[in-house]
Amino acid sequence: MSAQSKSLVSSLRIVTIREQKVVLDSDLAAIYGVSTGRFNEAVKRNLKRFPPDFAFQLTKAEQDSLRSQFAILNAGRGQHRKYLPRVFTEHGALMAASILNSDRAIAMSVYVIRAFVELRDKLTANSAILKRLAEIDRSLMTHDTSLQDIYEKLSPLLTPPPEPPRRQIGFSET
Repeated sequence: MSAQSKSLVSSLRIVTIREQKVVLDSDLAAIYGVSTGRFNEAVKRNLKRFPPDFAFQLTKAEQDSLRSQFAILNAGRGQHRKYLPRVFTEHGALMAASILNSDRAIAMSVYVIRAFVELRDKLTANSAILKRLAEIDRSLMTHDTSLQDIYEKLSPLLTPPPEPPRRQIGFSET
C-alpha cells in the first residue's frame, strides 16, 4: 500500500449516526480512488445491494450537524454538494468495494473493514473496563461498610478504661 493510501485509511472518519457507526460517501470515494459523484452513481445503479442497514442518506439536520463537527464541505469552486450525503456501515463499505471493481477498491475494502473491526475492539475493551470499574466500586462500597462496622466495634476497646478511684492518703474522718 502506498503512503497516500495509508494516510487515507488513517484519516478515515467513522462517525455515529442513528446509533450506527458509518463512513461518509466522500471518504469512501477518496479511499477507493474515485470522485464522490462517480461513487454515488455506482451505488445508485446497485441500490438493491444497499439496504438501510448497509447505507442510508443523511437528513439535512444530520448533514448540518456533521458539517459543524467536521467541516464536510470544503470552500471553493465545485465543492458544494447537490444532494445530501450517503453514509455506509461496515457492511455497506464492503459492498461498495464490490461494485467498484478495481484493484485499489479491493485493497482498500480490506483496510476499511479493519478500521471498523479496530473500532469495535476498542469499544468492547472500553465497555469491559467500565464494567470492571463498576464491580470494583461495588466491592469498595461493601468494604467501606464492613470497615465502618469493625471500627465501631473496636472503638470502645481502643479507649482506655476509666481509672479506678484512688485511695486517699492521710487521715480520714470516719
